[in-house]
Amino acid sequence: MIIDTIQNASRYLSCHPLFGQAFEYVNDADLMNAPDGKGEISEGLRTIISTAQGKTKEASLAKFECHDQHIDIQLCISGVETFGWKPRSACILPNGDFNAEKDVQFYQDAADTFFQLQPGQFAVFFPEDVHAPMIGEGEIKKLVIKVKI
Repeated sequence: MIIDTIQNASRYLSCHPLFGQAFEYVNDADLMNAPDGKGEISEGLRTIISTAQGKTKEASLAKFECHDQHIDIQLCISGVETFGWKPRSACILPNGDFNAEKDVQFYQDAADTFFQLQPGQFAVFFPEDVHAPMIGEGEIKKLVIKVKI
């Protein structure tokens, strides 16, 4: 997992060949005024912009998730978003089977730690990172970039 500000994004370009395009999109797009919805930057890079009310820790942990075929870059656009996190290797309570079509595995485990993102900060979740997003109060606007592995 990576947690940082968008100003430092260039430090992570070597993590994946598509990270350069992903962060270029973040820097070029008018995210504050972008409508909610799904899009595609290029092959292997999908975007999801969403605006929603923050959830309780319990509600978010009900969908404690990780992915096999994608890396998530999650950027806070407005509001304050809290995440729960735990290494996948420490999760022992699967919540159902892996859904290959949606590339998601849920767990019933408790998070090891919680952290917050302010606007302009991002987190990168690799397949080994189980995460619970959208914890918070009030409205949260965010961008998720799904990076194909």
